[in-house]
Amino acid sequence: MRLRALRGAITVAENESGEILAATHELVREVMDRNALSAEDMVSCIFTCTEDLDAEFPAVAARRMGLSAVPLLCAREIGVPGALPRVIRLLVHCYADPRTPAHHVYLREAVSLRKDLEGAQ
Repeated sequence: MRLRALRGAITVAENESGEILAATHELVREVMDRNALSAEDMVSCIFTCTEDLDAEFPAVAARRMGLSAVPLLCAREIGVPGALPRVIRLLVHCYADPRTPAHHVYLREAVSLRKDLEGAQ
């Protein structure tokens, strides 16, 4: 097994706790499923939110998924003018088989953040 970093992002419709939790759950689940990860494979998760999302911590959703033994951190994304609004980003550090490709996950409007990965999604 080798240490790997996986990226992902998802957008939410509005700054509401339930929306943030549901979107975070969807994003984390997709990253785990597409990369065949279990909680035991995960080293840490860093979440960032754009300035317009402050109704809930994304880490709450991860804890509810059973990732309470994984170190989780939430931070604010840089407020770049004209950037896509209402985005939750994720960086997962994990152990994975180096022979399998890394699958980064961009969902909903966040697919526009990484057009180079569209075909791989």
